[in-house]
Amino acid sequence: MVAGGGFPLQKAVFLDRDGVINRSLVRGGKPFAPVRLEEFEILPGVPEALLRLRAAGFLNVVVTNQPDISTGKQRPEILAQMHSRLMAELAIDAIRVCPHVETDNCACRKPSPGMLLDAARDFRIDLGSSYMVGDRWRDVAAGQKAGCGCYFVDYGYAERRPEQPYIPVKSLVGAGDLILAGRAQATTNSQGRS
Repeated sequence: MVAGGGFPLQKAVFLDRDGVINRSLVRGGKPFAPVRLEEFEILPGVPEALLRLRAAGFLNVVVTNQPDISTGKQRPEILAQMHSRLMAELAIDAIRVCPHVETDNCACRKPSPGMLLDAARDFRIDLGSSYMVGDRWRDVAAGQKAGCGCYFVDYGYAERRPEQPYIPVKSLVGAGDLILAGRAQATTNSQGRS
């Protein structure tokens, strides 16, 4: 797609952070973000998957809810160190953070698509040619509202599941494989898992 002015728009893979890029801490069947550096563990296969997506022409943009900043459970300087590590070690082009809690009713907190829309504006991203990969219903809903194809990393958390359409996968590696294979527009729920 070509934007006004004749410049082509870019395609992107929007990525939730916890559970997609790094390991979530699961307690009582529910995922939580790591709050200490020693808890921050990049998942297997993620570095290679991100490199492959970038080599195929995708921007890799992390869009993450981090309400522990607002509640005081996460220190901003620790979050900054985590994100510095991601930018230094992985093929990530940008990180967008929503620090708000749900009751703030902001436009950036997923399931609202604000972080995706802002990144699309700033990086000239064609949302219809882009994808969202997340492990929670909020991620999938944000991607759907933005007009992206959606991949759901299904860990079987004890919480609400996303609404269709999405493609279930086991990891970012599986989502990346499907995106790169051209099984792209995640408009139907596939029966097999990758």
